Amino acid sequence: MARVNHKKVKQMLEETRKKISDRQFFTSRILAGHYEDMAAAQTRRYKYNRRIKMRIIWKPRDQSIAVTNNLKILINAGHPIVTKRNRLRQDRYMIVTGLFAHELGHALFTDFLASQTYTNFLAAYKWYPAPPAFKSSADVRREKSLWEYAKRDQSSLEALQYLAHHIGNIIEDGYIESRMLNQFPGTLGQSLEFLRTQFFEDQPTVTQLIEAEEDEEHPSHIFESIMQIMLCYVKFGEIKYGEESLSDERIQAIFDLIPELDSALLNSSGKERWTTVSTVLVRCWDYIESYIDRIKEQIEAEKKAGNESSASGVLSKRLGSMAGSSEEGSGDSTPVPGAGPAPGKASNAAGRAATRALAANGSSEEPEDSEEGSTGADDSESEEDSEEEGAGSSPQGDEDTADGYATGSIGGGKQETTDKEGGRIPYHQTESAYAPEGGEISYDKDYQRENYDRAASDIERLLEKMAEKEACKDLENERLRELNEAAQNISYGDIHSGVAIQVHRITDVDRDLETQYEEISAPLLAISKKLQKSIKQELKDSQRGGKQTGLVMGRRLDAHALCRNDGKVFYKNALPNDIPQLSVALLLDESGSMACGDRATYARAAAIILYDFCQELDIPIMVYGHSTGYSTGVDLYSYAEFESFDRDDKYRMMDISARGSNRDGAALRFVAEQLSKRTEEIRLLILISDGQPADWGYSGTAAEEDLRGIKQEYRRKGLIFVAAAIGDDKENIERIYGDSFMDISDLNQLPVKLAATLKRYIRV
Repeated sequence: MARVNHKKVKQMLEETRKKISDRQFFTSRILAGHYEDMAAAQTRRYKYNRRIKMRIIWKPRDQSIAVTNNLKILINAGHPIVTKRNRLRQDRYMIVTGLFAHELGHALFTDFLASQTYTNFLAAYKWYPAPPAFKSSADVRREKSLWEYAKRDQSSLEALQYLAHHIGNIIEDGYIESRMLNQFPGTLGQSLEFLRTQFFEDQPTVTQLIEAEEDEEHPSHIFESIMQIMLCYVKFGEIKYGEESLSDERIQAIFDLIPELDSALLNSSGKERWTTVSTVLVRCWDYIESYIDRIKEQIEAEKKAGNESSASGVLSKRLGSMAGSSEEGSGDSTPVPGAGPAPGKASNAAGRAATRALAANGSSEEPEDSEEGSTGADDSESEEDSEEEGAGSSPQGDEDTADGYATGSIGGGKQETTDKEGGRIPYHQTESAYAPEGGEISYDKDYQRENYDRAASDIERLLEKMAEKEACKDLENERLRELNEAAQNISYGDIHSGVAIQVHRITDVDRDLETQYEEISAPLLAISKKLQKSIKQELKDSQRGGKQTGLVMGRRLDAHALCRNDGKVFYKNALPNDIPQLSVALLLDESGSMACGDRATYARAAAIILYDFCQELDIPIMVYGHSTGYSTGVDLYSYAEFESFDRDDKYRMMDISARGSNRDGAALRFVAEQLSKRTEEIRLLILISDGQPADWGYSGTAAEEDLRGIKQEYRRKGLIFVAAAIGDDKENIERIYGDSFMDISDLNQLPVKLAATLKRYIRV
């Protein structure tokens, strides 16, 4: 194979970088990995040991924008909030990072189990964690009316559960945003603030909400307006009044709840915030009852039209379009005695609606649409409502439902007061607000912006990675073509005539393989490091030469050491030596029988150790596996090549596994032929096998004779063979390979002994 033309690779990188569109950038595995690493760095501060998975998709026509279920985060980067309002990719990156910061806030600070427990308690007609404190007899009356209404039918209870869930998420959003802004003032906090500025502009005024209630075709309900005002208050600390006076009943409903809302936003206990939800339900019950009645009417109308509907389904549609609305899910919890199973799950099914809308993109058959106003490096591509999946894992299929933005705002909650401020202003009744007179407008010419100024460099760095990955993928595809051509041009002998040979290689390593490698590699790399340390000094001494003292035996007596009592009184003068050049090929049997006794697992461990060992000592190494499929043919699996384009070969080795049958002779000849082309002085071919060649028409003594013949042929070409027996396979291996046999009875010693073999050939 031709060597890499680095000038050409650099050219490819630049060309690829220019072609990366918004959709490619935001849905790339690299960007998702960037956010996963960012999350890991922050979650470790809170002893959160699970790695949060990240997935970014591109669906411009989907109203949901971001969801999380405490383990996975899904963001829709194609949403108009990201694409329409922001002409620069840097700004779009800031918006997506702000959405990520919000969802990470839920993962860090939200008590998902408390949410589900609250739902279960409602199903048993109880408050969780405790009943709300009532200020008046009217509250007692409303509570009684609430429970009577909830017990009427399943639809009433389901609607109440859903609304409680929605109100809880509004309050929770305010709390977690406040925590994120206070505790993460860097990249996360600044991106979140950038997003808040945009979302606050989208918040409707009270006047606009009233106009929406009076819409003739699709009127909203007054309680929807109250929830919108509540959302604006808990996230931004203020209400957009518009032209309405403070005496408006919607505003007064929120004023009545301000002490409880402020307390919830400052309380670190997730359970206590659900007590505030109970208070909201009771205080606003008159509005809620009317609202649920309207929902029931809508359900009946849809049923008459032949459409199946439910309270949670209707509420999901209505509240999903609210500015700033979100759906928060919860984890599993212990059911409450006396609660039926169906009511307890009602809100869960409703809460998953927003998640499914985003996460079900992998199986959707709907045609692609266009969304005007979307901008990107490639406008036509970024506008498509594609079903293209981003990288990482999706919350789809999880029973833990998710918190998710529909189109709304993100805010920072309330700021705590200091002792000097004397606390908050006491609640009092007012009729209107007015502006003071005599104020002067001044010009601040020295003001400096406080925006996050590393967004551009972040994007440049990520684009460079993406371009490199795409260029390496192209190079790997070209290499795979060359490997298959080479496989077809080798003469395998009569016994393998008519056998199809195919080389397989992962051209684009996914994040899952990287994660698997990171989870298991630490103890294996520790073995490699010890072996490296033991041999590096020998190599240095041999290359340097010089006087070696303190020897027990020798021809020269060291007069200065005669006083020693340990007998180490000899020395010798060693001449500098050149270390012989060495290349290694490792061939792994991946037949089905390798699954027995964890043979494949130990073979994988040996490959990882040897690969790291050789890489650190600059020894060229290739790693191949082989098996056969259901048809007549040999499958070769390229895990590591002598020259690496993307430095991901160590991750590819996580794909080593037990597969089908094995036609060892053809695989051995291919790898031996590749190794024989190397120019190093020592060329070592190591085989890990169970010594049982078994394929259609290829087994027993004839197959073993073929292997012995291949070994002798390539020995004459200067190759050194070492065959390792795993477990009880030593009799088979010794019979086939003779003096090349390595007896490894203890599977735990396999990696160590194979590496020790390498050391033997490195020594001078």
